[in-house]
Amino acid sequence: MKSKRRILFILLTVLILAAVAGCMMVIGRGHTVYFDNKTLEGYQGQDYKAYERVVVTVKGEEVAKLGKRDRGMSIWIGQNFKMTLEVTENKGDEPWTQEVSIKLPYSVDGIVINLPAYLAGLPEEAWFSEFVPLVTEEPEEEEPGTGDEFGLGDGLGLEDDLGIGDI
Repeated sequence: MKSKRRILFILLTVLILAAVAGCMMVIGRGHTVYFDNKTLEGYQGQDYKAYERVVVTVKGEEVAKLGKRDRGMSIWIGQNFKMTLEVTENKGDEPWTQEVSIKLPYSVDGIVINLPAYLAGLPEEAWFSEFVPLVTEEPEEEEPGTGDEFGLGDGLGLEDDLGIGDI
C-alpha cells in the first residue's frame, strides 16, 4: 500500500515538473533587444540612411527616442517581439507609424536590429546582428612606491634629496 502511494507521488512530481518545463518552453527566454538608428552603408551597393527621429514603443511604453546614430534597448521575454515605431524621415517631415513583429531566435540573448535596414524591407542578414559587448582590459596594478614602512613615501626618492629620509 505504501509503495503504491510512493510511486504515485513520484509520478505526480515528474508530471508537474514536465508541465512546468512545457510552460517555460512556451513562454520562452529573455532577450535584450537593441534598436539602432544608424546608416547601413554599402549593402548590395546601396546606402540606407538613418532617420531623423524614431520613437520606439514596446508594450505601450515608450522605451527609446532615437536620433541619428543612436541606440536604444528593451527587455523582452518570449520569441514574438512586438513594437511600434514612429518614424520621422527628415527634419520637418510628418512622422508615420508602423507596427513591427519579429520572431526572435532561441539561441541569441542580445539582438541588434538596424531600423533603417529593417524598414527598408531588407533580408534578416542585413538588419539583424548579435550584440557582442566590448571587452575592456583592466589596467594592471602598479607596484606600490618604496616609501616608508607605513606606505607614506611617494616612491620618488624626494626624502633622500631633502635630507629627511634618515629621521
